[in-house]
Amino acid sequence: MKTEHNTVIPSRETCVLRYMLESHAQNTPDKIFVVFHGGPSWTYAKTLQMVQARAATLLAEHVRQGDRVLCWLGNGPELLVTWFAINYIGAVYVPLNTASKGKPLGRILNNVKATLMVAQASLVGRLEGIDHGDLQRILTVDGEPPKTIPDFSCEQLIDVRDVDVDALSTEKPIEPWDTQAIMYTSGTTGFPKGVVSSYVQLYTMGPDAFDCIVEADRCMIAGPIFHCGSTLYVYAMLACGGSIAMMKAFQTAEFWDAIRETKSTVVLLLGVMANFLLKQPPSDQDTQHPLKKVFIVPFGDEAVKFRDRFHVDLYTVYNMTEIASPLSAGPGISKSGLCGQARPWFELRVADAQDQAVSPGEVGELLVRSHRPWALFSGYFNDAEATVQATRNGWFHTGDAFKEDQDNNFYFVDRFKDIIRRRGENISSFELEGEICSYPGIQEAVAIAVPSEYSEEEVLAVITPIAGASLDLAKLVVFLAERLPHYMVPRYIRIVNELPKTASGKLQKHKLRTEGLTADTWDREKAGLTLKRAL
Repeated sequence: MKTEHNTVIPSRETCVLRYMLESHAQNTPDKIFVVFHGGPSWTYAKTLQMVQARAATLLAEHVRQGDRVLCWLGNGPELLVTWFAINYIGAVYVPLNTASKGKPLGRILNNVKATLMVAQASLVGRLEGIDHGDLQRILTVDGEPPKTIPDFSCEQLIDVRDVDVDALSTEKPIEPWDTQAIMYTSGTTGFPKGVVSSYVQLYTMGPDAFDCIVEADRCMIAGPIFHCGSTLYVYAMLACGGSIAMMKAFQTAEFWDAIRETKSTVVLLLGVMANFLLKQPPSDQDTQHPLKKVFIVPFGDEAVKFRDRFHVDLYTVYNMTEIASPLSAGPGISKSGLCGQARPWFELRVADAQDQAVSPGEVGELLVRSHRPWALFSGYFNDAEATVQATRNGWFHTGDAFKEDQDNNFYFVDRFKDIIRRRGENISSFELEGEICSYPGIQEAVAIAVPSEYSEEEVLAVITPIAGASLDLAKLVVFLAERLPHYMVPRYIRIVNELPKTASGKLQKHKLRTEGLTADTWDREKAGLTLKRAL
């Protein structure tokens, strides 16, 4: 997608969902917009028809422009049409993580103060007995609603059949700076916060960031759309008149079949997805696929191996829900941790604790600000204190440790809260985890700090093996000692069947820190394996 890299706010026809969808449905009505893997395909005309029917249903529920509507659905036709319909009438899309439940869910409902929810029927029972804020009515899809849920009016959603398109007009135009969504951060630590995003931010985050994507591309959506990481790729394809494919959820064993069957040419692989695919046995089908462009985030050691094995071009992007892809790189990239160079309308700084710039090569926190109005988030919903803290001194504070080289390339080091301090040395958990995962038989790994009986911290690695693999932990230590400084090699190792994650696939390291050293944790020093500093 070729874009004009300037600081001007894009026009409503360029960046607002309603007007983009209407334009494509008029100009290319028969072009496929979405292929649901294992399900139907919709043209642009069919998508608009479905969206207008759902929009009419929402209007019949007294949803109006600017109202907030909760959407508690997993990937599939219902989620896509509900999201688009909410924005089509100028309302605010509020997606909920399908793993949400209990008090964390109650906090979100109480914060957002929405009165209407569209929900998967199987999830509604979780609302019983929790704080629900102003929620009054629930429309369910994919099944009958529960017979009794106290405090709510709950019924199955049935779309309006005879749609009066003229009645779908908004009271005023939907503007680029209007609120498009409130997306709650995954809450890997602390409570989730509602990130208020405009159409300008979503456009800057996705369509405006990807010059490599063209109208002929089809992007596979393998991650959950309630997470901004997948949302921005849907928007990028809509903006350029391209198409998407969609999996209900990322499944390693199904991924390549889904790519081939849907003829997908682009995909985002978040977190450990690329590593999962690399751990599959080599096949003569490894290069027999239509995939051409792969975004790997974060960009670790496994990326180059992925390129060489599957014959694809590599890209990466750095983003958070609060910002708008200020860094991107590719193709022809190979350095682990690379995020790229600043896009033209962003100003970036690697800073110390007082927000002063550090020297090239030094580690500091990445700070972001934009010269394009509305390109960053508009604040945390109903949380002025958190907004002020995150944007102090006129910069958004990412909480991520970065370094910048002499050529203005930016490199991700770690989340600051995940950096481990051992014997006077700082250890990047991101770098260490990449090395551990390169050992045969290991599927995933997390490195965290645990208290040391001497000073500062010790390193605990929590790993999951590939199904059927038998791991010799002493050999793993030797393997790591040959590749890493002695202080990075974990003292403690624990094997688990599954690592705790959010529904969007983010590792929940805080849960492992709380558990600490468990009875099944292996201690290499007690096993007689001590390491010394190399001279």
